[in-house]
Amino acid sequence: MTFSYDLAGKRVWVAGHTGMVGGAIVRRLAQESCTVLTASHRDLDLTRQAETEAWIAAQRPDAIFLTAGRVGGIHANSTLPSEFLYENLMIAANVIRAAHANDVGRLLFLGSSCIYPREAPQPIPESALLTGPLEPTNEWYALAKIAGIKLAQALRREFGRDYISAMPTNLYGPGDNFHPLHSHVPAALLSRFHAAKEANDPEVAVWGTGRPLREFMHVDDMADACVFLMRRYSGEEIVNVGSGEEVSIAGFAALIAEAVGYAGRVHFDTSHPDGMPRKLLDSSRLREIGWRRKIPLGEGLRGYYHWFLQNRRGLRGLALETETKVSK
Repeated sequence: MTFSYDLAGKRVWVAGHTGMVGGAIVRRLAQESCTVLTASHRDLDLTRQAETEAWIAAQRPDAIFLTAGRVGGIHANSTLPSEFLYENLMIAANVIRAAHANDVGRLLFLGSSCIYPREAPQPIPESALLTGPLEPTNEWYALAKIAGIKLAQALRREFGRDYISAMPTNLYGPGDNFHPLHSHVPAALLSRFHAAKEANDPEVAVWGTGRPLREFMHVDDMADACVFLMRRYSGEEIVNVGSGEEVSIAGFAALIAEAVGYAGRVHFDTSHPDGMPRKLLDSSRLREIGWRRKIPLGEGLRGYYHWFLQNRRGLRGLALETETKVSK
């Protein structure tokens, strides 16, 4: 049965609009003739239940994109486990529960591909959730995301709430986090290759062997998929959102170097961990519904670097070191 939800004329809250995905969704919603609601962390702390409930009660959104959360790579997850677990648990629980309490009709919860077991089958189907142990380097974040997914499902079963969850693959693009230790692969590589190019350094070091396989997608494609799901999907089952293409970390580093124009050597520091050996999402459910990615990887990375050049002075945590400490 075809499902349709019209965003035109609706009040739509993007929770986490200052983040990479939230910002992209705000840009995408400009095409939908809806009223976009946002709130900065200064005005609303989503880890506080009373604040969150009061804000939703006052603003009365018709639909919510829940993209807010504390994010980071291997180093951040390993050194800040309590913060990653607590903050992401609280944000998910507070927003989803307050949405139900205030009769919000539609909600999309943004999960993560790290919810799946370390030894999940590849490509990873949605059915792999909770079938095995998590990857230890990101289990704290994953546990919080799984709890959010299950809360949305529980409210659907118990109260008929039309709340859905989407699982993105690895993302890159405008609004990325460039912290030297807490960033993910694309931002870490881009900033260090740029620094090495500027300094004429002959070599850039990358954590790990370079052999792990990853899937990368432009954040504007992710935003388009989120809006598509909000408008066209209603179901308890989670939905993977990926490009369908995978590349080794070594291959991805080469593509970043090409986009930046860095001609030096790449050294793989095998004293550091690789993370999961392979992580490719099975996005066939999303393709069957009717969505496909639009931005090819090479084109997307060139645009990503252009955005970086235009915005690098204001980027948080931009590293100037030439050694690449990549989190995956």
